[in-house]
Parts: sequence; structure tokens; C-alpha cells
Amino acid sequence: NKNSSIQNLFFPYSLTRQFCLFSSKVDCYPEPGSSESGCYSRGCLWCPSNNPGDPWCIIPDGANGYRITLAKIHTTTLFGDDVDTVTLDVSFDTEARLHIKFYDAANERFEVPLPINGADATAPADPLYDIQFFNDPSFYFQVIKKSTGTVLLDTSLGGLTFSDQFLQIATRLPSTTLYGFGENEHQNLIIHNFDWESFGMWARDQPPDPGANLYGTHPFYISMEDDGNSHGVLFLNSNAQDVTTTPAPGLVYRTIGGVLDMYVFLGPEPNRVVEQYNTAIGTPFLPPYWSLGFQLCRYGYGDLNTVKETVARMDAYDIPLDVQYGDIDYMDEQRDFTYDTSNYAGLRDYVRELQAGGKHYVIILVQIHDIFLCTIKFKKNPKLIFHFNTIDISHRKQVTWMVPRLKSASCMLCVFSYLIQDIKRTLFEHNSSEIWGNVLAEKTMCPDHRHKLGNHYDVHNLYGWSQSNVTIKSAVASTGKRPFVISRSTFVGSGQWAAHWLGDNNADWHDLRMSIIGMLEFNMFGIPYVGADICGFNGSPSEELCERWMELGAFYPFSRNHNGLGYKEQDPAAWGDEFAARSRAVLRTRYTLLPYLYELFYHAHTDGTGIVRPLSFEFANDKTTATIDEQFMWGAGLLLSPALYEGIKTVSAYFPDARWFNYYDGVEVGARGTTASVDAPLGTIPIHVRGGHIIPTQEPASNTEISRHNPFGLIIALDDTGSAAGDMYWDDGDTL
Repeated sequence: NKNSSIQNLFFPYSLTRQFCLFSSKVDCYPEPGSSESGCYSRGCLWCPSNNPGDPWCIIPDGANGYRITLAKIHTTTLFGDDVDTVTLDVSFDTEARLHIKFYDAANERFEVPLPINGADATAPADPLYDIQFFNDPSFYFQVIKKSTGTVLLDTSLGGLTFSDQFLQIATRLPSTTLYGFGENEHQNLIIHNFDWESFGMWARDQPPDPGANLYGTHPFYISMEDDGNSHGVLFLNSNAQDVTTTPAPGLVYRTIGGVLDMYVFLGPEPNRVVEQYNTAIGTPFLPPYWSLGFQLCRYGYGDLNTVKETVARMDAYDIPLDVQYGDIDYMDEQRDFTYDTSNYAGLRDYVRELQAGGKHYVIILVQIHDIFLCTIKFKKNPKLIFHFNTIDISHRKQVTWMVPRLKSASCMLCVFSYLIQDIKRTLFEHNSSEIWGNVLAEKTMCPDHRHKLGNHYDVHNLYGWSQSNVTIKSAVASTGKRPFVISRSTFVGSGQWAAHWLGDNNADWHDLRMSIIGMLEFNMFGIPYVGADICGFNGSPSEELCERWMELGAFYPFSRNHNGLGYKEQDPAAWGDEFAARSRAVLRTRYTLLPYLYELFYHAHTDGTGIVRPLSFEFANDKTTATIDEQFMWGAGLLLSPALYEGIKTVSAYFPDARWFNYYDGVEVGARGTTASVDAPLGTIPIHVRGGHIIPTQEPASNTEISRHNPFGLIIALDDTGSAAGDMYWDDGDTL
């Protein structure tokens, strides 16, 4: 009922003033008698202005956007402290990017300090979008794709709210094919349940669990439209937040602070959406070549002799290995930049020995926190006061603090950071409905604590993001080499500095399958260097599960076997001869294809292109591919179909309409646009090369130091026209 007070409650703002933002103004109606209808009849913009002398009818090429003032039209509030006057800026950033921002012009509010790159200096000549405003019964807007007329955003669904600690906007969606939002363990690649399904985003030291908010915050989604086109939307906000899908189909986005800051990426191809998004937030870093090799870690080696024995048996079986880790048990009482000189006596010499053999040693650093003086007074005895210092990584001066400490560990030449939140169980009586825990302060600090960047309430989700930036700069300054940093805590833009692993997963078949979804999503989030702990972190895997995980994990961009404290050894040399032989074979396949993977990282770094892709991103017009999340692509040229269930020896694989060739023997697959059964004995991951592509290869070896000197090869797979194309990037692998 549009006449009810409830209607006004959920459509609480009315447009009171609108004018255009310009890089330049050219009058489209210089003669007397200009009017709105007359202006639009000339194909121009009607832009009333408060500035005397400004033309109101403007040639479209001159307008960079609009500024709109919205006034609250009802006294009832949902949660109190409503902002009575809200400003909306709409900026035409590029031909394919639209920026929509609601804020309180009268009061400063926290905004994410992430530069958004690439906005044009002048208005785009031919934007792919149109935006229309309505004021009946109250304000709403629509974003329309001009080429098709598809309405991408439509806020007439209701729910625009802007108060001090509750901001909400709701929009209709053009389809139910929706990817993204994280970090959460989504049970399907597509958030396809539009029956009021909600996901919270508040970075938390939380092992993957359905429904839980996990280590990072990525309020970004990609929507596949019914005609095969795509678009993406970023809500740039770092407060506790959640998103709910509705049957409209639509979604409701909520946050408890900051501003409503939205970027719309027009694509239209899904891979192009990813490129546009990454270009805006910062394209992924180019990793050193050696970091693409196989890596091995265990929490609980206990002493250096155990590490030596582990590496020695890997060498004895000739299983490729580039990186051995020291987890936190190498430290002296878990203190960063130290090592246990008793249990790890001789560590420096052993690291040099590894390096001489072409391997690298990575140290894990734990909980580099905030530089602040924390004072705790106890109620029972107010004279008893504890003071303690930690490190505020959001303070940029910490580069100068970290560099000499990294130089003191220079024989290790790389940095691995556990970027996790501080663990203090202070209370704060505020929470968001979809955030796990009774209070926001659970597993972190009180949200009203002050950092250099702002209140913890606003910057909690930026913790790993701000640390990654400082860590990689410190590593560069201390080594002069191209480093890699891997962070469990991430945010929008983290990929320009850091890789990501998917956290403390479980050694079970469910988490094996879920890792593909996580890997695909983080390639959408701009962090393509991603992988899960192979064979699982928590628990002890069966031999079959660990074998199948080695097959899949050999094709994670970040390929690392890692398990937790107190569980049995699960490195590929710990299971006996047959297991070792199978792992050696699948890792040699990875090493053979490393030149292709490196080329994909080059394109990710220069163009923002995703590396691991869902089939739907390559075959957007094939509706069958939209829900496939147990197969994936490396770039556009390789299709991987791992075995993911206990006891199976074949895989039911879908082959989109293209020519496909078995990677191992070159035989063409007869299936096109259909599903086929593919043999997948233990030790094998089915791989198929797509017709029309050339894949660079190199003879494998026990590590990349050796393999980089081996002969190259090319796999040339012809398409239906008898053609194929490809490219290759090569450099020295580790200099800046």
C-alpha cells in the first residue's frame, strides 16, 4: 500500500535537488525558452544548477555524472540516528564503470582508504550504461545496460536506509545466476538460493564452516544476465556487513558503518568484468617463478632433524619440491624474528644448504599487531595496571621497523605472514545478524579501540590488507628480490600484494570439493594466487583422500601440502612407494605446464585477468556451465576435471561446444556440448586442451631452479578452422 506509513519507512528518502557534475559544460539550448522536455528532445541532459549562469541543458559529452540531494520523508526510523539529508554522487568513471556513492555531506564518516584506479579525466564518449532516477513514491534509481536494455540495478525493491550504524540498500537482479561475496564457504559456486539466504562478512579466525564468516571480506558479486552478458558490483565498505538474496530475484546489502559506495562494472563478458574490477582495485602481483613450484609445510615438525628427514625422503623419491616451510614451532617461544637455537640449532646453515640445491625456505610470522599503548585497569584493584605494546601495521612507518628484522633473516629470502586478527575476548554490545559470535569483539579487540586508520569498528576487516602492503614492501627493501607474501586475512585489493590460502580446512572429501569453489571465487576477487591446504589441515586424511587431493592440489595456483599440530605426517613421501610415484607424476605434469601458468600470472598482473575460471566464464551462452563447480579452467586453454568422491575411478565431465584433446595422449574427445565419462585412475587428474590454443611447456625437474634450464615445448590444439594461437611470457623469475 503506497499510502501507508510502512511504505514511507522503507522508502525513506525523496529527491529534493539534482544537478550534474561536469568536466566541462557545453550549452545545448542557448536560445531563450529552454525546458526539460525540449532539452531531452535534443538528446541532451537536463541538469538544474544552483550556480547562477550555469546552462541547464547540457550536451551529454560534457557531463561526468550527477549530484543528488535526498531528504528523509518520514519521522519513523528503523534503528535511530538517521541521516536526514543524504547526498548521492553518480560518476561516469569510464565507458564500462559507473560509481554510485551515498554519503552524509555534513559529517565525515569512515571511508576505505583504497585508491580506485583508472577513472577517465573527462566524461566517457559512449558509456555502456544509462542511469535513471525516479521519485515516486520516493527516490529510487535504475542502472540499464544500453546495448540490451537489461536493468542491472533497480532499487525500487525498497529498503534504502542511512543511519549512523545501519546502512541498507536493496536492488532487483536481472537473473538468479549470481557469483561472489565472501569470504564464506559457499556450498555451490552460484549463490542460487534466492529464498532469503544470508552471508555475513566480518574477518574472523574461523575454519571453513557452512554459513560462517571467514578470514576475509569481499563484498563483490558478478551477475550473469539471461542473454549471456555479465556485470559486476562492488560495495566498497569495511565494516561488519551482510547480504541477503530475495525471491524477487534481488539482494539486500547491509552494513553498520561507513558509506554506501558502489562501483558497477559493465563487462559485458564475465572475464572482462574481472579485468575491469582488478584494474580498479589493483591488479595482482607477479609472483617469483619458484613460488609456483610445490610447497611443503607442517605445524609441528618440532625440530630441525624432522624437517631434514622430510625433505630427504622427498628427494629420495624425486618428488618435485621448491619450498620448505618453518611453521611457528621453529621460533623461540613463538616470537617473530627469532628461532629456537636448541631444537633448531643449525637452521641458518640448513637454509643455505636448501638454497644451494635450488630450494627455498619460507618462514611463518605470527600476529604482527598494532603499535599502541594498551592500558587495562582492573575494577577490583584500580591501582593494578598492565601496559603492553604491540605493532600497528596500519602505521606506514612500520616499514622502517620491519626491514632490519627481515634483513636479519635474510638467508631465508622470503616472508610468509599469518595475517590473523588479534585474539582478545573483550566485549562490545553490538553485532550484525549474520556475523558469527555473540559480539563483534569475539576473537578480536573491542571495536571502539583506535588505530592509526580509525576505530577498530571501521578497520577490523582491513587488518590483513594493511599488513600485506607493509610486509611486501619490507621484503622488497630487505632482499632486493621479488618476494611473495601469503595472507589468510584479505580484503578488496589485497591481491596486489598478497596471495591467499583457504584457511584451516578439514581432511575430508567435503572440504576437498569446497576448495574448488573457494579457488574460483578468489580469482574473481582479484587474488588468483590461491589454494587450500592439500590433504587438509585439521584431522588425518585417508590415503585415497590424500592422493586425490594431491591430484587436485597440483593445479591450485598456490600448491602446498600443509597439516596441523598433532596429526600424522601427510607429505607425499610419507605414504610409501606407490603414493610417492603417483604424486611425482602429477607434480611433474604441473611443472611441465608452469610456463603456461606463469603466462597466466603475467596477464593477471598486467590486465587483471583471472587465472582459474569457471566454465561459465569461457562459455557464457551455455546455460549448462553456469552451475558447474567440480571442474575448472586454467585460463582459456585447459579444462581440469578432478576426481572428488571416494572410491570412484571415472569422472563425469562436461565438455562445452569446442574441440577438446586429451592432454596425456592428444586424442580428440568426441563429446561436444554434452557430458562424458572420463577415466580417472588413482594418480591421474583428467586434463583436456581446448582447440584453438597453444600451450607452452617445459621439461620438468625436481625444482624450478633446474627445470628453468630445460627444453621448452608447445602443445598446439587446432580449432574447427584449423587454427590455434597463444603467447608466452618469460623473464629471470625473481628480480623486481
